[in-house]
Amino acid sequence: MPEATNETPPRTGRGRRAVERAVGELRRGLAVAVGGEQPYVVLAAEQANDAGIADLARLGEVQLALTAERAQVLKIRPQVAPVVLVEFEARFDAALVCALADPAADLDNPLRGPFKVIRETPATALAAIALIKLARLLPAALLVPLEEAADPAWLLRHDLLTVAAGDVEAYEVGAAQALRQVSSAQVPLAASEDCRVVAFRPPDGGAEHLAIVVGEPPPDQPVLVRLHSECFTGDLLESLRCDCGQQLRGALDELAKEGGILLYLPQEGRGIGLVNKLRAYRLQDQGYDTVEANLRLGFEADERLFLAAAEMLRRLGYDRVRLLTNNPQKVSGLEQFGVEVSERVPHAFPPNAHNERYLATKRQRSGHLL
Repeated sequence: MPEATNETPPRTGRGRRAVERAVGELRRGLAVAVGGEQPYVVLAAEQANDAGIADLARLGEVQLALTAERAQVLKIRPQVAPVVLVEFEARFDAALVCALADPAADLDNPLRGPFKVIRETPATALAAIALIKLARLLPAALLVPLEEAADPAWLLRHDLLTVAAGDVEAYEVGAAQALRQVSSAQVPLAASEDCRVVAFRPPDGGAEHLAIVVGEPPPDQPVLVRLHSECFTGDLLESLRCDCGQQLRGALDELAKEGGILLYLPQEGRGIGLVNKLRAYRLQDQGYDTVEANLRLGFEADERLFLAAAEMLRRLGYDRVRLLTNNPQKVSGLEQFGVEVSERVPHAFPPNAHNERYLATKRQRSGHLL
């Protein structure tokens, strides 16, 4: 998760658009160039095939980049850097590369080493992994270091879109700070007919963020607010594996009593995306808890940033809230961006047979006040 402050990052809308385009290329299984002190050609490991690896090898020496979390799972010796670079060996075909990125078969093949670790990890390699996380792909990459920044003719010849490492690093903060209201409409809900949905998005693209405003909460008083990360399985399908659907509907019921705002944020799976959340579910079925599953996938336990929520509240005219949550990280996540949390309002629901362990992990490992 990127570090963020209230200061506007010195990056332009053009840079954010380049990041969006690079994300699209990676999701289509194409390589991109990430420029910086040490430029790289980058291909998402989970998208690799043998032909693509051969194409990369023709450009130079291929390396495998893994997060420190994933490297620890693979028994690669402890590293200080958040990204670990591994020398590409003759045994590394596409099937092995995908297996090193995806922990689905770890239990069947627990020992895949030894690995030859490259001693230094340039900052551009961190940007490459950050870009792949933005693409909601598994955070592992094939990299080819370039001796120097490739000229436009070379990039065109190899059909490579390029993006600056600095633009990747600044993207999430910049996109949150650039959010603008694009539409709003009255949407009567079962919980409250007096409801307005306000849509926000950055001007250069990106996911929509929604504010569900119930009633007319006065801006001179702390407003009751719920930060809700989208959950397709819980919100829409009413999955019993989590309590997200209960929290969403329960929050709307509470807001109906006194008015308030629910911010519906595009942060599926604590920021890892729906497909990766399903991968985490598969690992949980193998016996791992929620935190362990995310770490085995190569992610942090929680990848979310709450700057967008703070910006939305400010644009709606509110800077003091009573926060409906059991998660202290949401309290600090708003306060670090200048929103005063005057009260934490508990928001808990009874467990069921399918989510008892999930809720226990929230309490024991993530510090939720349940």
